[in-house]
Amino acid sequence: MRNSSLKQIALALICLITVTGNLSGQSKIIEVWNGNVPGSIQNPSYKQIVDSANWIKIRFVTKPTIQVYPAPTDKNTGVAVVVCPGGGYYGLSYVGEGIEVAQWLNQLGITAVVLHYRLPDDAIMKNKSIAPLQDGQEAIRIVRRNAKEWGIDPHKIGIMGFSAGGHLASTVSTHFNEKVYHPIDSTSARPDFSLLIYPVISMDSTITHAGSRENLIGKHPSPEMVKHFSNALQVTAKTPPAFMIHSLDDGTVPVENSIEYALAMKKLKIPCELHIYEHGGHGYGLGKRNSGTESSWTKACEKWMEVKGLLTTK
Repeated sequence: MRNSSLKQIALALICLITVTGNLSGQSKIIEVWNGNVPGSIQNPSYKQIVDSANWIKIRFVTKPTIQVYPAPTDKNTGVAVVVCPGGGYYGLSYVGEGIEVAQWLNQLGITAVVLHYRLPDDAIMKNKSIAPLQDGQEAIRIVRRNAKEWGIDPHKIGIMGFSAGGHLASTVSTHFNEKVYHPIDSTSARPDFSLLIYPVISMDSTITHAGSRENLIGKHPSPEMVKHFSNALQVTAKTPPAFMIHSLDDGTVPVENSIEYALAMKKLKIPCELHIYEHGGHGYGLGKRNSGTESSWTKACEKWMEVKGLLTTK
């Protein structure tokens, strides 16, 4: 392993320790399915791990969880955001696209709910293509069911996703009514808004992220599967408003993904704001380690939420 890679891992671990120290005293972890994971296949050899090869990530998730970071009482806006880290449906980038994001949202008075969703795998799933959606829908429902207890407005629950996590967030935003499991009650799984950060949106081979596509729907998906999980094609009048960012030089997830979603939203006159930056590439999280204009996207996002009336203290 190169020295630069080792330094990146060490830096991320220091960041993890520092941020967790700031937040873990008040956070709580909840199993999404309470031991009854829908469509699961028992596989004792399949164990969750933290993998530090190339980038620090969680892999082989069998029991999805949400980690709830409550907003500070004196700043609480009543808003909650379910955060879906990216990782190509192969891993979860749980530091830069999870814990650090929770810290930022807390600073805005928002309750952060970091979702460690299952990563599609035939070894533990009867239908791997719907497993992340199942976890995403139920995460929204859990937050809405507990809204009063957690100091949350049940009509101000958003979803946020980075890269492949952005695909999951946009899938929940467009497939929230899809019957992919049997919920325990009629609580809505519809997010009230979405924040999509350099998201995978399309499964079209010409613009998708190939790894995310293969991991979710296989090497040779049918045209129907490609269309079903190309979320710009699934936007309806009930799709929630969206804030989106992308970089023109993103060589991993082409900017056309976000453009297609924004145009689909425009066609149906659904509020949507898309920021396209000249540089940045892919996977920069909050942009804190960047020096270009993309490093300021959180300010633009904060302003968007302010204008939408989401940042008023309760």
